[in-house]
Amino acid sequence: MPSVSLADRALVRVAGPDAEHFLQNIVTADLTELPDGALKPCALLTPQGKILFDFLIARSGTDAFLIDCRSDVADDLVRRLMLYRLRAKAEISKLDQQVATTEWEDDSSPSDVDSSPSEKESTHLLHDLRFAGPTVLRRYGGSAGKDARNAWDRLRIANGVAESGVDYQLSDAFPHDVLLDQNGGVGFRKGCYVGQEVVSRMQHRGTARRRVLVARSDGPLPAPGTEIVANGRPVGTLGTVVGAEGLAIARIDRVKEAMDNGVPILAGEVALALSIPPRATFAFPDDTVAGDA
Repeated sequence: MPSVSLADRALVRVAGPDAEHFLQNIVTADLTELPDGALKPCALLTPQGKILFDFLIARSGTDAFLIDCRSDVADDLVRRLMLYRLRAKAEISKLDQQVATTEWEDDSSPSDVDSSPSEKESTHLLHDLRFAGPTVLRRYGGSAGKDARNAWDRLRIANGVAESGVDYQLSDAFPHDVLLDQNGGVGFRKGCYVGQEVVSRMQHRGTARRRVLVARSDGPLPAPGTEIVANGRPVGTLGTVVGAEGLAIARIDRVKEAMDNGVPILAGEVALALSIPPRATFAFPDDTVAGDA
């Protein structure tokens, strides 16, 4: 079973009798639907509805949660949570560094997930709910992963799983842009949270036009951050790239228009084919829609 260590992750713990109520009122995911043993995608938004922090969240015993976030923004996240805490009975702390290791099923070992030796030595073994196909697990501490980071990036690309930093920048994307509405990262039936009004309006009006797509080409793709254009018009931006495959965040209306008219979609000088990730329920629009979402 492939396993990759992710040295760029950090853990934040929120614990106390008010921990769930406190977090439920500020983050996008519905924590009442978060099962034990699972990592759910989640975000903390700006009041304008853009992603200020993206992370994975899991239960950690009674009245406690673990937040798995980028290590370079962990201190900022702790400070932001402290700002929102007010009088809530919840302690917020950044844990000592523990390397996160992710491992998943592949075609050669589909039955190894329940009996991997690395799982037995881990303190936390959690199911990453962003992936609908292969079972993807994450553990903290224990032995290092044995595979290169490219294996993990290929898995994310194949499943349309975007992460801030390489795929998009914080404060520059809405939850719909990065498919949090598709993978359980937004609770549309929960109460208010920071930025909820904007996100709900995009959902109910169906105005989301920027989406994560899978990019493929006949040769190596250019570097992440390369602008994608069609007929000289900006369409989107490349994110994670491994060889001839990558992720892109692009305007699906403009992509559809280009495809319908036979216009090449280019990243630099490289022609792309853009497709909707396998678990997504949205589709390319039948008609192009003017304006930005």
